[in-house]
Amino acid sequence: MKEIMIATKNRGKVKEFRDLFASQGVEVKSLLDYPTIEDIEETGVTFAENAQIKAEAIAKKLHIPVVADDSGLAIDFLDGRPGVYSARYAGEHKNDLDNLNKVLDELKGVPQEKRAARFHCALALAIPGEKTEIVEGTCEGVITEKPIGENGFGYDPIFFIPQKGKTMAELSKEEKNQISHRGNALRKLDRLLREREEFQR
Repeated sequence: MKEIMIATKNRGKVKEFRDLFASQGVEVKSLLDYPTIEDIEETGVTFAENAQIKAEAIAKKLHIPVVADDSGLAIDFLDGRPGVYSARYAGEHKNDLDNLNKVLDELKGVPQEKRAARFHCALALAIPGEKTEIVEGTCEGVITEKPIGENGFGYDPIFFIPQKGKTMAELSKEEKNQISHRGNALRKLDRLLREREEFQR
Protein backbone atom coordinates (compact mmCIF):
# COMPACT_ATOMS: atom_id res chain seq x y z
CA MET A 1 0.00 0.00 0.00
CA LYS A 2 1.27 3.45 -0.91
CA GLU A 3 1.22 6.22 1.67
CA ILE A 4 0.51 9.89 1.28
CA MET A 5 0.35 12.63 3.87
CA ILE A 6 -2.52 15.12 3.80
CA ALA A 7 -1.43 18.31 5.54
CA THR A 8 -4.58 19.09 7.53
CA LYS A 9 -6.08 18.59 11.00
CA ASN A 10 -9.60 19.10 9.69
CA ARG A 11 -11.38 15.78 10.28
CA GLY A 12 -13.96 16.54 7.60
CA LYS A 13 -11.27 17.02 4.97
CA VAL A 14 -9.34 13.93 6.14
CA LYS A 15 -12.49 11.84 5.75
CA GLU A 16 -13.08 13.13 2.21
CA PHE A 17 -9.50 12.32 1.19
CA ARG A 18 -9.73 8.83 2.74
CA ASP A 19 -13.03 8.18 0.91
CA LEU A 20 -11.56 9.29 -2.40
CA PHE A 21 -8.31 7.35 -2.04
CA ALA A 22 -9.85 4.21 -0.49
CA SER A 23 -10.39 2.44 -3.81
CA GLN A 24 -6.87 3.21 -5.00
CA GLY A 25 -4.79 1.40 -2.39
CA VAL A 26 -3.29 4.62 -1.05
CA GLU A 27 -3.10 4.97 2.74
CA VAL A 28 -3.89 8.49 3.89
CA LYS A 29 -2.10 9.98 6.89
CA SER A 30 -2.81 13.45 8.21
CA LEU A 31 -1.48 15.98 10.70
CA LEU A 32 -3.77 14.29 13.23
CA ASP A 33 -1.26 11.41 13.10
CA TYR A 34 1.61 13.83 13.79
CA PRO A 35 0.47 15.98 16.72
CA THR A 36 3.95 17.39 17.34
CA ILE A 37 4.06 19.22 13.99
CA GLU A 38 3.22 22.86 14.59
CA ASP A 39 0.74 24.75 12.42
CA ILE A 40 2.32 26.19 9.28
CA GLU A 41 1.61 29.89 8.90
CA GLU A 42 -0.44 30.50 5.75
CA THR A 43 0.95 33.73 4.37
CA GLY A 44 -0.20 33.35 0.76
CA VAL A 45 -2.82 35.56 -0.87
CA THR A 46 -4.29 32.74 -2.97
CA PHE A 47 -5.45 29.20 -2.22
CA ALA A 48 -2.65 27.83 -4.44
CA GLU A 49 0.06 29.79 -2.60
CA ASN A 50 -1.16 28.62 0.81
CA ALA A 51 -1.37 24.99 -0.33
CA GLN A 52 2.18 25.14 -1.69
CA ILE A 53 3.57 26.73 1.50
CA LYS A 54 2.02 23.98 3.66
CA ALA A 55 2.94 21.07 1.41
CA GLU A 56 6.58 22.07 1.00
CA ALA A 57 7.12 22.84 4.70
CA ILE A 58 5.78 19.45 5.83
CA ALA A 59 7.43 17.43 3.05
CA LYS A 60 10.72 18.96 4.18
CA LYS A 61 10.07 17.94 7.81
CA LEU A 62 8.86 14.38 7.15
CA HIS A 63 10.74 13.52 3.91
CA ILE A 64 7.61 11.93 2.37
CA PRO A 65 5.15 13.02 -0.33
CA VAL A 66 2.68 15.54 1.04
CA VAL A 67 -0.56 16.88 -0.34
CA ALA A 68 -1.77 20.15 1.13
CA ASP A 69 -5.21 21.50 0.48
CA ASP A 70 -6.27 25.10 0.76
CA SER A 71 -9.87 25.68 -0.02
CA GLY A 72 -12.72 27.96 0.76
CA LEU A 73 -15.73 29.92 -0.32
CA ALA A 74 -15.69 32.96 -2.59
CA ILE A 75 -18.87 35.06 -2.78
CA ASP A 76 -19.26 37.53 -5.65
CA PHE A 77 -21.31 40.08 -3.65
CA LEU A 78 -18.58 40.13 -0.96
CA ASP A 79 -15.81 40.70 -3.53
CA GLY A 80 -14.56 37.12 -3.17
CA ARG A 81 -14.70 36.95 0.62
CA PRO A 82 -14.28 34.93 2.78
CA GLY A 83 -11.72 33.50 0.32
CA VAL A 84 -8.43 32.40 1.90
CA TYR A 85 -9.86 33.40 5.29
CA SER A 86 -12.77 30.93 5.01
CA ALA A 87 -11.67 28.74 7.94
CA ARG A 88 -11.17 31.69 10.28
CA TYR A 89 -13.64 34.21 8.88
CA ALA A 90 -15.30 34.80 12.24
CA GLY A 91 -12.02 34.68 14.18
CA GLU A 92 -8.92 32.60 14.84
CA HIS A 93 -10.93 30.06 16.89
CA LYS A 94 -12.04 28.53 13.55
CA ASN A 95 -15.68 27.72 14.31
CA ASP A 96 -17.75 26.49 11.34
CA LEU A 97 -21.07 27.76 12.70
CA ASP A 98 -19.71 31.22 13.53
CA ASN A 99 -18.16 31.51 10.05
CA LEU A 100 -21.40 30.47 8.36
CA ASN A 101 -23.48 32.90 10.45
CA LYS A 102 -21.13 35.77 9.64
CA VAL A 103 -21.64 35.14 5.91
CA LEU A 104 -25.44 35.00 6.34
CA ASP A 105 -25.38 38.27 8.31
CA GLU A 106 -23.33 39.99 5.61
CA LEU A 107 -25.80 38.83 2.93
CA LYS A 108 -28.96 39.74 4.85
CA GLY A 109 -31.46 41.30 2.43
CA VAL A 110 -29.31 40.54 -0.64
CA PRO A 111 -31.53 39.04 -3.40
CA GLN A 112 -30.89 35.51 -4.66
CA GLU A 113 -29.58 36.65 -8.06
CA LYS A 114 -26.73 38.45 -6.29
CA ARG A 115 -25.77 35.54 -4.01
CA ALA A 116 -23.62 33.63 -6.53
CA ALA A 117 -20.61 31.88 -5.00
CA ARG A 118 -18.12 29.13 -5.61
CA PHE A 119 -16.11 26.71 -3.59
CA HIS A 120 -12.47 26.66 -4.67
CA CYS A 121 -9.88 24.02 -3.83
CA ALA A 122 -6.15 24.09 -4.55
CA LEU A 123 -4.08 20.95 -3.94
CA ALA A 124 -0.30 21.07 -3.87
CA LEU A 125 1.72 17.87 -4.22
CA ALA A 126 5.19 18.27 -2.72
CA ILE A 127 7.70 15.44 -3.15
CA PRO A 128 11.12 16.03 -1.58
CA GLY A 129 13.65 17.05 -4.23
CA GLU A 130 11.04 17.71 -6.92
CA LYS A 131 9.07 20.69 -8.18
CA THR A 132 5.74 21.10 -6.40
CA GLU A 133 2.70 20.52 -8.61
CA ILE A 134 -0.64 22.26 -8.09
CA VAL A 135 -4.12 21.32 -9.29
CA GLU A 136 -7.34 23.23 -8.67
CA GLY A 137 -11.07 22.58 -8.74
CA THR A 138 -14.22 24.66 -8.30
CA CYS A 139 -17.94 24.17 -7.72
CA GLU A 140 -20.50 26.87 -8.54
CA GLY A 141 -23.50 27.63 -6.35
CA VAL A 142 -25.70 30.18 -4.60
CA ILE A 143 -25.74 31.13 -0.90
CA THR A 144 -29.03 30.30 0.84
CA GLU A 145 -30.72 32.49 3.45
CA LYS A 146 -30.47 29.82 6.16
CA PRO A 147 -28.62 26.52 6.74
CA ILE A 148 -30.22 23.44 5.13
CA GLY A 149 -29.01 19.83 5.50
CA GLU A 150 -27.05 17.77 7.99
CA ASN A 151 -24.15 16.37 5.95
CA GLY A 152 -20.75 17.81 5.16
CA PHE A 153 -19.03 20.52 7.15
CA GLY A 154 -18.04 24.18 6.95
CA TYR A 155 -20.21 26.24 4.63
CA ASP A 156 -21.94 23.20 3.06
CA PRO A 157 -25.38 23.92 4.64
CA ILE A 158 -25.65 27.37 2.99
CA PHE A 159 -24.19 26.43 -0.42
CA PHE A 160 -27.03 25.59 -2.82
CA ILE A 161 -26.21 23.77 -6.07
CA PRO A 162 -28.86 24.62 -8.71
CA GLN A 163 -28.19 21.55 -10.89
CA LYS A 164 -28.83 19.27 -7.90
CA GLY A 165 -31.64 21.31 -6.33
CA LYS A 166 -29.95 20.78 -2.96
CA THR A 167 -27.38 22.33 -0.68
CA MET A 168 -23.99 20.67 -0.39
CA ALA A 169 -25.07 19.49 3.09
CA GLU A 170 -28.06 17.61 1.62
CA LEU A 171 -25.92 15.54 -0.74
CA SER A 172 -24.78 12.01 0.01
CA LYS A 173 -21.04 11.44 0.31
CA GLU A 174 -21.00 9.95 -3.21
CA GLU A 175 -22.98 12.84 -4.74
CA LYS A 176 -20.71 15.39 -3.08
CA ASN A 177 -17.52 13.69 -4.30
CA GLN A 178 -18.83 13.74 -7.88
CA ILE A 179 -19.33 17.50 -8.04
CA SER A 180 -17.41 19.15 -5.20
CA HIS A 181 -14.44 21.47 -5.65
CA ARG A 182 -12.27 19.00 -3.71
CA GLY A 183 -13.57 16.05 -5.73
CA ASN A 184 -12.75 17.87 -8.98
CA ALA A 185 -9.26 18.78 -7.76
CA LEU A 186 -8.65 15.26 -6.46
CA ARG A 187 -9.48 13.69 -9.81
CA LYS A 188 -6.81 15.93 -11.35
CA LEU A 189 -4.41 14.93 -8.57
CA ASP A 190 -5.19 11.27 -9.19
CA ARG A 191 -4.20 11.68 -12.85
CA LEU A 192 -0.91 13.24 -11.71
CA LEU A 193 -0.23 10.39 -9.28
CA ARG A 194 -0.99 7.73 -11.90
CA GLU A 195 1.85 9.11 -13.99
CA ARG A 196 4.35 8.75 -11.14
CA GLU A 197 6.29 5.55 -10.58
CA GLU A 198 6.08 5.70 -6.77
CA PHE A 199 2.28 5.71 -6.95
CA GLN A 200 1.78 3.08 -9.62
CA ARG A 201 -1.14 0.83 -8.65
